[in-house]
Amino acid sequence: MTTATRKLTVTLRSTEGHPEQHAFVVSRKPRKVIRAGRRGGKTTGVARLASDYFLEGWRVLYGAPTTEQVGRFWFEIKQAFHELTEAGVFAKNESEHFIERPGTEQRIRAKTAWNADTLRGDYADLLILDEYQLMSEDAWGVVGAPMLLDNNGHAVFVYTPPSLHSKSTTKARDPLHAPKLFKRAQADTTGRWETFHFKSADNPFISHEAIEEIAGDMTSLAYRQEILAEDVDEVPGALWSRELVETQRIVAVPDEVELTRVVVGVDPPGGATECGIVVAARGSDGNGYVLADDSVKTTPAGWGHRVVAAYEDNSADRVIGEANYGGDMVESTIRGVARDEGMSVSYTSVQATRGKAVRAEPVAALYEKGHVFHVGSFPALEEEMVSYVPGESSKSPNRMDALVWALTHLIVKPRQPRVRWVG
Repeated sequence: MTTATRKLTVTLRSTEGHPEQHAFVVSRKPRKVIRAGRRGGKTTGVARLASDYFLEGWRVLYGAPTTEQVGRFWFEIKQAFHELTEAGVFAKNESEHFIERPGTEQRIRAKTAWNADTLRGDYADLLILDEYQLMSEDAWGVVGAPMLLDNNGHAVFVYTPPSLHSKSTTKARDPLHAPKLFKRAQADTTGRWETFHFKSADNPFISHEAIEEIAGDMTSLAYRQEILAEDVDEVPGALWSRELVETQRIVAVPDEVELTRVVVGVDPPGGATECGIVVAARGSDGNGYVLADDSVKTTPAGWGHRVVAAYEDNSADRVIGEANYGGDMVESTIRGVARDEGMSVSYTSVQATRGKAVRAEPVAALYEKGHVFHVGSFPALEEEMVSYVPGESSKSPNRMDALVWALTHLIVKPRQPRVRWVG
């Protein structure tokens, strides 16, 4: 009796129809940084790249900050190796999202990871960090790089330029850490790094009509970042520029300057956003000094405690809180926290009777005249400042609003609002 043996196949997506994708898939540089637009073919491309390395016997680890992203990658991997896993050539574990050759180190795994702790517990010859702009920097520096040391492994970083339009929440301390990595890779002279950049429209398998339609619902900035995949250093029309903010940065308040007044600006969350909490001071030289950004996304009790702590830690004179959202909710929240902690906090309630841009412009002018300094670095606050375009930005910049409230009270001298005492 003759038994026919069926030939098992690996189903890999061809990348030759997508030249930009094909370029990074065939590259074997030890370090690759891929900057691409939404729906540009990043995930299918790195799935193909991961499959190629795996078939060469490598141990591959793919990490992304969201389960949705991991699911997309895992779907591609399962499809590619379906016949071999069904035949038992490779073992598949759905709950842990890995495929491996039993008895060897050869494995490909996908996991949700956004910082050092979530990336721990594994090692790899090839590490892929997708949506890297949303990850904490320590995912690579603390855990990612060391796990490649044993076999001098390879790493791939994939990202879409960060935009305030994005609904995803970043874990990064510096929202621009991915673009900065791309620039360093471009400047590399060792030959170990290679960069790749392509737009959403460079993907020949998506509708260009759909891209045009989506563009109509996006700001010009968001379109440049998320569709054209541009790392935008300066945003046309923004009230602040990165160069201006950097010019006004100092490491400490000058010895000859006495801080005559310190306030905590509070912009309450409008729905599921963060509470803007910024500490600023007026110096004896008449200039403003930004001392801290303690903004946080949490419960009212949580941000109430953060405000009171900022008030106490910075020996502040007053809390300046917006009353538009929830009426007197901000005041009552801080009042309750202060009472529980046996404190007395001086509080001023302010109303947003003018538009956001109108309120912010005089403060931006103070920066241009050299009258406001950042004592240290506040990446998230500064990103909101340099990305805010009057009439275009749709996301409410709570940190920037808190800054504006504080500096307006200290220096711009608006019409005196009503004052209430908490404690």
